[in-house]
Amino acid sequence: MIKQLKGALPCFLAALIWGLSFVAQTTAMEDVGGFTFTGVRMVLAVLVLYPATLLSEKLSHKPPQTVAEKAEGRKTLWKAGAICGFCLFVGINLQQFAFADTAAGKVGFLTALYMILVPILGTVFFRKKVTPLVWFSVLLAAFGIFLLCMQSGEAFSFGRGEILSISCSIFFAIQILFSDLYAPRVNVIALSCLQFAIAGALSLVCMFIFEKPTVPSILAAAPEILYAGVMSSAGAFTLQLVGQKNTEPVLASMLLCLESVFASLFGWLLLHQALTARELCGCAVMFIAIILALIPREIWRSLFHKDQEKQKG
Repeated sequence: MIKQLKGALPCFLAALIWGLSFVAQTTAMEDVGGFTFTGVRMVLAVLVLYPATLLSEKLSHKPPQTVAEKAEGRKTLWKAGAICGFCLFVGINLQQFAFADTAAGKVGFLTALYMILVPILGTVFFRKKVTPLVWFSVLLAAFGIFLLCMQSGEAFSFGRGEILSISCSIFFAIQILFSDLYAPRVNVIALSCLQFAIAGALSLVCMFIFEKPTVPSILAAAPEILYAGVMSSAGAFTLQLVGQKNTEPVLASMLLCLESVFASLFGWLLLHQALTARELCGCAVMFIAIILALIPREIWRSLFHKDQEKQKG
């Protein structure tokens, strides 16, 4: 239980930071394009994380390694960084451009479907076992996100924006699964820095090809880019990797989906956007689902056995 909480807390904090960044990402699009916003924020994240990577390497108490072991470690790190960085690049930019074609609520709901895709893809490709209780919690959380993001009476059309959002959720699910696979084997700060460098480099290339960035427009969006680069990218994504060292990818994905809950709460607190009874119910359902998933199997088994013993007595 303590190990689970150690993993859950960083993921919870990551979702909290991402929830606040929702406002920053939305307002920044008034001044800069999607690739420009992503590229510059990733550069900032690398500038913050690179010194932290060097410091973590010096402070680590690893046993002495041979030349072959060091080479193998670097190879694993670059492989993990390339996969996670590419998935991050595609996922974030697909999500950003989806907002231009469909309502924010739909984008939020469809993006959060990675919570369901993580156990499905994990079972199919990585043969990860998922208990019935966790499956129930995932579906319950998906219902909570639906209540939170989809407004009553809103038609659920399926167009370009919806396709981009679903595609984005697939890449986020893959990124979570590969992060879970490699996080225990590499320096998570170095992995975080490398994936941002790759995602940022690809975004900057696309920026110069498809957009016309200017210094004044970037400076106009500087506060949003600064928060997204330092807190949302360097901070929250590193917290995600740290959390995934001590928790299952399914539970991690559920905790990270609290981003939708925190986005609504911060909108209420900071932007004075009223929360409807439906949205409050969605938040409550999400929290209940995560609490259910956090309870270890041993506790559920002991409770079940106690009930059986009472029936026999």
